[in-house]
Amino acid sequence: MATVEETQVACSAWIRRKEGKNNSDNKLLVVMGRSATAITPALLELYTFDPKTSSLSSDPWKFVIREEGANPTGFAVHPSGDEFVCATTKGCKLYKLVCQEFVYQLIAKDEPRLESVGHQKCLAFSTDGSKLAIGGEDGRLRVFHWPSQDILIDEPKAHKSFKDMDISLDSEFLVSTSIDGSARLWKLTDGTPLMNLDRSAEEKIQCCRFSRDGMKPFLFCTVEKRGGDVLTVVWDMATWKRLGFKRLLKKPISVLSVSLDGKYLALGSNDGDFCVVNVKKMEVAHWSRKVHLGASLSAIHFCPTERIVISNSEKWGAVVTKLTVPGDWKVWQAMLVLLGLIFVSALLMYVFYRNSDSFWNFPMGKDQLPVWKLHEYSHRQNSESKFIDDSEFFDEL
Repeated sequence: MATVEETQVACSAWIRRKEGKNNSDNKLLVVMGRSATAITPALLELYTFDPKTSSLSSDPWKFVIREEGANPTGFAVHPSGDEFVCATTKGCKLYKLVCQEFVYQLIAKDEPRLESVGHQKCLAFSTDGSKLAIGGEDGRLRVFHWPSQDILIDEPKAHKSFKDMDISLDSEFLVSTSIDGSARLWKLTDGTPLMNLDRSAEEKIQCCRFSRDGMKPFLFCTVEKRGGDVLTVVWDMATWKRLGFKRLLKKPISVLSVSLDGKYLALGSNDGDFCVVNVKKMEVAHWSRKVHLGASLSAIHFCPTERIVISNSEKWGAVVTKLTVPGDWKVWQAMLVLLGLIFVSALLMYVFYRNSDSFWNFPMGKDQLPVWKLHEYSHRQNSESKFIDDSEFFDEL
């Protein structure tokens, strides 16, 4: 576990760069937003990630946020890895990421539609990168076509104030939750509200995430009942009916996250603990206690390629944690096992051949009799077995 300069780190996100011609381009980065202090301006910091040591670089690239009073609060990274949107206390800012000779540059783009939206509590790109959704502190939902930034949805009174938001794997649905405990579904294909998720008067729906394993689609939500009982509830996306629930963290939940491959959920608490859940079994596979001692977790981000997460809190900043869950098979490991199986199969066939009966050891090549001789030999054997010489009996008489 590693902490990144504990103070003033407000938000973070992984950036996975696509394979390209530029060999100097590191394929996995982390961007962090640092709030302004009395002596330093608000900053964006860019770290490289080393999967062998599970650590971030010690000397990040630093970029000053020029707008006064615009402290970063969150990120939405485009699936291409070439750009991201940074939410601040004043609006949103688009940054392009450029790499030249092992040096990264962030180029701020002037986008009036994004910069004038005010403080946004939730923001996310769709999986296909064609849409950007933002949910404001004022309860307003905006969904933009990307990169044109044409408006698809603009609902001023979507919620009292946004709590959480997510977009489905197929980029068809959006789910959002409010600080008052309600949750709404939106259909992004035509930009219309679909329905409200069902809940009782004693329930508050708080955090929400769609499944991402590509199998049967589900919606996971954390639900707090009156009296403090906390559940992780699963909805079937085919019918939008509840399938069941589990008590996993067993304490108030502040954040919910899902891994890129959909195999794991992460649930963070208000007192600094978090757990990671195996989705297939819906059982806790990893515990991290007192990682953000006494502080509410604001975000948990799964690494795109490794079983590592970055968690955030206002008090302790960003913390990198390696998960104690079974590792995934690498391509070279699978190929090694396949070659081993082929070698063992060939060895067994050779042993069987060398130790088999005469059926497998019949003569070959020059030692093999011609077909006509085989017939003649067979005919002679049959004749000798059918007829007896009578002279043998006469001699005895």
